[in-house]
Amino acid sequence: MIRVLLIGNGAREHAIAEAVKRSRHTPLLFSYMKGNNPGIAALSEKILIGNYGDLQSICRFAGDNRVDFAIVGPEDPLNNGVVDALKKNGIPSVGPTQKLAQLETSKSFTRNLLGKYGIPGNPKFRVFTSLDGIEEFLRDLDGIVVKPDGLTGGKGVMVQGDHFQTVKEALQYCKDVLAEHASVIIDEKLEGEEFSLQCLSDGKTVVATPPVQDHKRRFVDDRGPNTGGMGSYSCEDHSLPFMTRKDVEEGLAITQKVAEAIYKETGEYYKGVMYAGFMITKDGIRLLEYNARFGDPEAMNILPLLRTDFIDLCRAVIDGTLDRLPVEFEKKATVCKYIVPMGYGLPKDHPDAGTTTAKIEVGDVGRARLYYASVDKRDDGLYMSTSRAIGVVGIADTLEDAETVAEKAVSAVKGPVAHRPDIGTKPLIEKRIQHMKKIRQ
Repeated sequence: MIRVLLIGNGAREHAIAEAVKRSRHTPLLFSYMKGNNPGIAALSEKILIGNYGDLQSICRFAGDNRVDFAIVGPEDPLNNGVVDALKKNGIPSVGPTQKLAQLETSKSFTRNLLGKYGIPGNPKFRVFTSLDGIEEFLRDLDGIVVKPDGLTGGKGVMVQGDHFQTVKEALQYCKDVLAEHASVIIDEKLEGEEFSLQCLSDGKTVVATPPVQDHKRRFVDDRGPNTGGMGSYSCEDHSLPFMTRKDVEEGLAITQKVAEAIYKETGEYYKGVMYAGFMITKDGIRLLEYNARFGDPEAMNILPLLRTDFIDLCRAVIDGTLDRLPVEFEKKATVCKYIVPMGYGLPKDHPDAGTTTAKIEVGDVGRARLYYASVDKRDDGLYMSTSRAIGVVGIADTLEDAETVAEKAVSAVKGPVAHRPDIGTKPLIEKRIQHMKKIRQ
């Protein structure tokens, strides 16, 4: 009997847990979470609630339950070195070591890696450890993106035109970043359409999953502040309406070269998820950033479609045999819509900001799948926190039908909740198509 440790407690990890339990190997799942996710708990033999920085507790839990390998969901335990600690205890992981997790945890590491090994995809950029030369570089760019060098929960990137307008404001943000971080990265602002390409790597072979488009903005029609992600969609042809097959091939080629460069640079094979955020520009594919784990919500789009046994896939990543395993996905479309509290992602001066913990009720969601995120199951029902609550996923033969399934399911959740009804709809997708046509011309 295969025994698997899952680290993480979000909707992404709920989707991972479901993929584990679908395996023909009938594995036993043991989950280490910082909060009690009822969806993961229901699929687990045993759970332990603890801190992701408590590596000793994680390793003890793994050892006591004689797990064969671990799957690491979120970035924090990777940054804390959980893969290294488990490895010392003889337990392999689907997830990179602390050094290799710099692919996500240090944006300068990734930018410099691409530059050193001549890998295409970098925008014009520079890394600064002091204010010297920053203003001059800012004035050289047509548009500015400022990024702290480190983990910021997906909310530290500031873009000219969205978060600030002038060079003076950009310079002030750089000062603020350097007060808390060792360095700041400044990129040129790119024009185009973004897509997520989540790949699995055993260090030598890289396999792509279907591309997904995420929606960071809080409100309909991509308005309002950025969030951790309000939802996402994927298409039945394993492309996106504004993409070409060449776009996917270029993205995969970049990730393959990055995996090879990481081995050359560190002597370690990258074993885990290499999730790239790309932008299609008039000059081709450009890399926005890498994450060292599945995306949230993007994991919920691709894992339910996985036809290959997930345990076999994890074993191939760990054993370095990914080249021998056919990795296949259902030819289905998916739409994920996040149910969030009314005040989620809003500035403090917004009238709906500061929504407190509230009870919600889930009715008949039909054919949709629910993935629990930041919720608390109590004796008297299900409660939200102030973060994303439930990922609702519609799966169907067409994108239109998948959106219908998801939207209908959202309406079955009652309480002080909000969502983005436009995700996966024709008007928003047509807007993306026309935007990309204009860019390519």
